[in-house]
Order: sequence, then structure tokens, then C-alpha cells
Amino acid sequence: MNICVIKPGMFGERAKDALPPLLFAILKPLTPPGVTLTFFDENIESLPGDVSCDAAAISIDTFTARRGYILAGRFRERGVPVVLGGIHATLCPGEAGEYADAVVAGEAEDTWGAVIDDLRAGTLKPLYISANSADLSRVQYDYSVFRGKRYHPMWVVQFSRGCKFACDFCSVHALYGGAPRTRPASAVAAAVARLPRKPVFFADDNLFSDPARVEELLTALAPLRRRWVCQISMDAARDFDLLCRLRRSGCAAVVMGFESLNAGSLRQMNKRANLAADYEAVIADIHRAGLMIYGTFVVGYDADTPETALDLAAFAQKHGFAVANFNPLIPTPGTALYTRLEREGRLLRGRWWNTPEYRYGDTVFQPGGMAPEQLAESCRRARYAFYSFRGVMARLRGVNIRGRFNLWIYLLANIISRVSIRQKQGRRLGE
Repeated sequence: MNICVIKPGMFGERAKDALPPLLFAILKPLTPPGVTLTFFDENIESLPGDVSCDAAAISIDTFTARRGYILAGRFRERGVPVVLGGIHATLCPGEAGEYADAVVAGEAEDTWGAVIDDLRAGTLKPLYISANSADLSRVQYDYSVFRGKRYHPMWVVQFSRGCKFACDFCSVHALYGGAPRTRPASAVAAAVARLPRKPVFFADDNLFSDPARVEELLTALAPLRRRWVCQISMDAARDFDLLCRLRRSGCAAVVMGFESLNAGSLRQMNKRANLAADYEAVIADIHRAGLMIYGTFVVGYDADTPETALDLAAFAQKHGFAVANFNPLIPTPGTALYTRLEREGRLLRGRWWNTPEYRYGDTVFQPGGMAPEQLAESCRRARYAFYSFRGVMARLRGVNIRGRFNLWIYLLANIISRVSIRQKQGRRLGE
């Protein structure tokens, strides 16, 4: 049996910011002998129109759902059974079931084997629900699946699943619950040591969801002398000694959700750790520890105005952020934000992700402090200003560039971000 495993792109074409999808590396060790998996990632390669397989497994998130449904329809027209999984299928199994023969809700560790058994027997069920409780000490990752695929020179590694916070706009809590699970630090370090010497990105939504386990991880990584990047929360960033240990263990940059400069917005999005932080002191400590900052911001909460996005871009520029995102608030299914806006009657489109009218960057709800068009345009302008050639070169003086590696990371990340933003802006999903 041959199963095609597909990661759709937003637009069915190659993306400029693609990283290796961990799903491929997870599924390979879970697959029994006699079953061949053929992996396709539309972010780096075209999916052949005449690809031959006995079944198709398609993993979708909210922004790739429409494209995934289009591909599912093409396979089913040829009589090929389709299994849909991923974050969006997990949070919207009923919707996904309209386009597939089977839906996997949740993790693969306790569902993938049953899916294959039922495919072989011709008894595929409409829904497979994971307990989302896999013992991560037993999860294997086979990176050989990426051999010959042209991704950016960076590995993706996972230490934990879940996050201890429950931010209003984030679906991680809905997906995993409030108790993060971790892999043994020694196993993660051993996996990193086996990978060819390229930088590593930790895919964890918050590396510091379990502080005690992180200390073990930093100790295990330090002797490897590898460069890596991770996502951290504001409470961790307020610990200068911890930031120094990050740097000594090989961390080059941290991705952080600053989200807003407005206390009212931070309260509304339930960003508790940020409310207690002095942003300028935190930024100074991160730079003093020798780390670069990738800051993320979200615009569109009730206290925000048409000037907010550009004010955030000026803040990030002034404080030497290596990279920054200025994202219009997007209510995705499964989040407290989506539920609240739906209850308040403020959603302009329900299933916006599966409508031909939606274009990347559009506003899909009624903001409290501006018109929907003003929110979309203000974020577009902030992104374009921050990644203008003048902006990139001006930030070189304030970014924490220490050595050629940091300079390479800075220039590569900014070039990719500049091109990617222009590639996506205003495009219809799925096309």
C-alpha cells in the first residue's frame, strides 16, 4: 500500500518561508512494514497531477484548509480515499468530514496505526479521535524523510507539546489542554547531535512551559555547541541569568509575543505575563545576554486604533528587533476569541478560511476602534515599512549582531520575511 502524505500550501505554490514539517518525521516511524509513505510539501514542491497512491493523508491548518479541501476533492474524484488531519481538522472535525472519507482529530501516535489497519481492511471509519496524551519519551522522529527536499538550512526539533498559558487568540490550549508534556532532555540533545550541523529551530509554542525540564535541556545542549532558536514567554525573559544560560547553551535568538503596548489590550487577550513586564528592561536584558529578538504583535483588540500597527513597527525598529510580525487579529476556530466574537455578533464571515472572497490580510470581524479596512491596511503598512530596505539597514545598528552567524541569520530572516509578506498579501487562499 502506498499512501501520499501531503502538506498543502496556502496558495498551492512554493512558499519562501517553508521549514520541514515535523509531521513527516513523526509518521514514518509509526508506519508498519508493507506500507510506503510518499511525502509532498506544496511549500517547496509541486504536487504531480497524476500522482498515484492507494490513499491520501492531508494535514491542514486553518490557513491551508481550503487548499486541502481542493486537493481532497481531486483525489476522491479518482476514487482515492482521503484522510484529513492537522490542527484545523482537529478543531473542526465536522467541517473536515464534509471533504474527506476520514478525519483524524488530535495526535498521530494513537490514531495512525488504526487508520492504516482500517485502510487495509477497507473499513475506514469517519472519525479517529486521539487522547492527546502520547508519552513523548517514546516518540521517534525520522529525519531521513527530508532527504533531497530543498528547505531553508534549518532543522525543526520538538521538546514539548502544549503551553501553560491560555491566550485569547491562540488555539494551542484548545488543542493540547493546560498540561504541557516534554521529551527527555537527553533524547532531544541526542537527536540534535545526530542532525547535520545546521541551525535548529525548536517548534515548541513556549519552550518554558515546564521550567524544570528546560534547565535539563539547556545543560544537555551546551556541550553540543549548536546554534538554535526558540519561542519563549515574557516571564522567562525577565530572568537575566536564564537568558545568559540560553546563550551559553547555543541559543542565538528568541521568538517572543510582545503582542501589544496597551495594558487594556493585554488584559483582553489574557496575556498575564506581559502585564507585569517592563518591555524596555526586558529588551535590554535580552540584548545584554547576547540574543537577538524576533517579536510578534497582534493588532485589532478594542483599544487599538488605525495608528497602532505603525506605532508598534516604530517601537520594534527603535529597539532593534531582528525580526517582527504585525499581525491583524484573526479569529481562528477553537479559540476563546472566535467564540467571543461569534457570541457578540462581530464576525463578518463565519468560515472565512473556506470562502473564495477572503484574501490574506483581510479583516474578518468588526474591530472596536476602527473600520475593518483600516485594520487590514494599517498592518500591511507596518509590515512593508519594517521590511523596507531602509528599515532593514537602519536596524543593523541596533540589532544584537555578534559574529557572522548572527549577521547571516539577520539578513536571511529579513530577506525571507520581506519576500514572503509580498507573496502572501492580498492572495486568495487555495488558489
